[in-house]
Amino acid sequence: MSISPLSPSVDQEAPAPEDNTALLEAGSTVLQALRDGDIQALSGLVHPERGVTFTPYSTVDPISDLTFLPDQLTEAAINRTQYVWGISQGGGGPIELSLQGYLDRYVYNADYSSAPIIGVDSVISSGNSLENVAEAYPDARFLEYYFPSLDPSNNSFDWCALKTVFVWSAGKYQLVALIHSEWTI
Repeated sequence: MSISPLSPSVDQEAPAPEDNTALLEAGSTVLQALRDGDIQALSGLVHPERGVTFTPYSTVDPISDLTFLPDQLTEAAINRTQYVWGISQGGGGPIELSLQGYLDRYVYNADYSSAPIIGVDSVISSGNSLENVAEAYPDARFLEYYFPSLDPSNNSFDWCALKTVFVWSAGKYQLVALIHSEWTI
């Protein structure tokens, strides 16, 4: 099933906070682009001035988290440059991956379009990492796509989540962050 973003007018006001339809549609569109590996489509959903910030573990760190403007995101998909995305939990070494490698491991590591639980402006689960999405993005709304476990035999020691963070701009929700969360040591 393909979900197309609405084509709102530029002066359209943000939906009421209790109306989550446009937010959920925006989230679905982002997940579809990620699932399909369509960086061009994903780039078209990113806020043109703020870009999209990637956070590998729950704690947003504006100093070390990488941010890409739409054209930079498209270029990163083409040039296959290895970026340092942060520090690996448990091991402590740098997370050094291409954009595609990062997306596979720290963004779409599970099929979040079929996540059994979706939180709207709320964190469903947290581990030992600080959950600061609301503080880091006070002008934004977010969706958390949550898997309590990917394999039941792991006793929930493999839970994971993806937060898609949006701001209302130019009459639509635009992506400003992708925050990955998972069980860590």
